[in-house]
Amino acid sequence: MAKKTKDDTPIGPTGRPYQGFPIPAPLKAHGPARIIALCNQKGGVGKTTTSINLAASLAEYGRKVLAVDFDPQGALSAGLGIPTHDIPTVYDLLLDTKRDAHDAIVHTGVEGLDLIPANIDLSAAEVHLVNEVARETILSRVLRQVAGEYDVILIDCQPSLGLLTVNALTAAHGVLIPLECEFFALRGVALLIETIDKVRDRLNPSIQLDGLLATMYDARTLHSREVLERVVEAFGDDVLETVIGRTVKFPDASVSGVPITEFAPEHPAAQAYLRLARELVARGAVA
Repeated sequence: MAKKTKDDTPIGPTGRPYQGFPIPAPLKAHGPARIIALCNQKGGVGKTTTSINLAASLAEYGRKVLAVDFDPQGALSAGLGIPTHDIPTVYDLLLDTKRDAHDAIVHTGVEGLDLIPANIDLSAAEVHLVNEVARETILSRVLRQVAGEYDVILIDCQPSLGLLTVNALTAAHGVLIPLECEFFALRGVALLIETIDKVRDRLNPSIQLDGLLATMYDARTLHSREVLERVVEAFGDDVLETVIGRTVKFPDASVSGVPITEFAPEHPAAQAYLRLARELVARGAVA
């Protein structure tokens, strides 16, 4: 049975009273966008799953969302059912500074959610960009063209701290760190926070940590519970109260090319991402 406070409020997995974040009010106008990079140099922690489902959840609450696939694997594009062959991608925008960013924007099957896709071509971008002037700010210049048309732009970063990720952090107003509830996932967070601090000092003074999101949580295992406890001890209120559980529904939804909020809207995982969207609005990370 879940623990409760003295006033019978249930205690959530992070050890804090479980809040019911309110449904956000509709927006009267759209833009300018707040740009959020979803970043973790460890792979398999739920960055792409979170990018897809958070984007869809924010769109469900009436926000205009642009998702940017910034991983050469193109999993975000595939997870939204968008084929990426023979169309302009984010790679083309990075290398051709005169190309209009609108050329690469694709409307998805989710109302209010657009995508700038990526494919394996992006893996060559770091080599091509290394000699460019102000190479860390190229993505920022691309997104500036369209930021006025969206409420939020989510950048799904690749699992590394290379030039592409630094571009994403330089373009972003905030960083959301998905963190698997597993011991080895903890080890790289300090390095990632250090990288964010360096970007803040040298390239982007306004960047903020929007929060750490615990993913793949399994309340049945002591290990999951202990890891989450240690994360909360280390990062306190930077840890979001919403926790994403482990479920086979995520890969099922990805194969279908739709967010889990459409694939299984009543499933606890879909409800968790809707709650995450409400929490980020309540925290002021999203309008």
